[in-house]
Amino acid sequence: MKYIIIIIVMAFSVTMNAQQVEKDGKTYEVKKDKIFLNGEDVTETLNLEERAAILKQAATISEKMKMKEKAEKEAEKLEKDKKKAEKAQKKAEKEAKRAEKALKKKQKAQDKFEKANKKLKDAEKKYEKLKRKGKLSPNDELKWLDKLEGLREDVAKAKKKM
Repeated sequence: MKYIIIIIVMAFSVTMNAQQVEKDGKTYEVKKDKIFLNGEDVTETLNLEERAAILKQAATISEKMKMKEKAEKEAEKLEKDKKKAEKAQKKAEKEAKRAEKALKKKQKAQDKFEKANKKLKDAEKKYEKLKRKGKLSPNDELKWLDKLEGLREDVAKAKKKM
């Protein structure tokens, strides 16, 4: 809505080539250096003081309109810059979240690796201890070797995910 109003005001000000000046109860139109009253050129019929006053007033009005247009353009530019900054901030926040998520994932993989590695080492110690003491039957030894192989695979998978 704001932009529509700005566009309408700018279009209106651009289409108005003539400046309307109110002097002594009469409305004069000034186009370039010519002064019109009711559509007739009255530039030559006015004395120098009146002509100068009307032209000065028209110049002032024209300058005000230019300044207003410039201010509107600046406001529009500031609005665009604000939107760009907001967009950039959202993008940065999204990247930060993505990085944080990746870090958590990496940490989780590291924890799983360490846990699997500890499990493997503990199982190997227990297997060696039982083997040394001679408490393993051939069937138990096969079960232990399968168990250790499974734990080694778990460690390899966890390491691959890191």
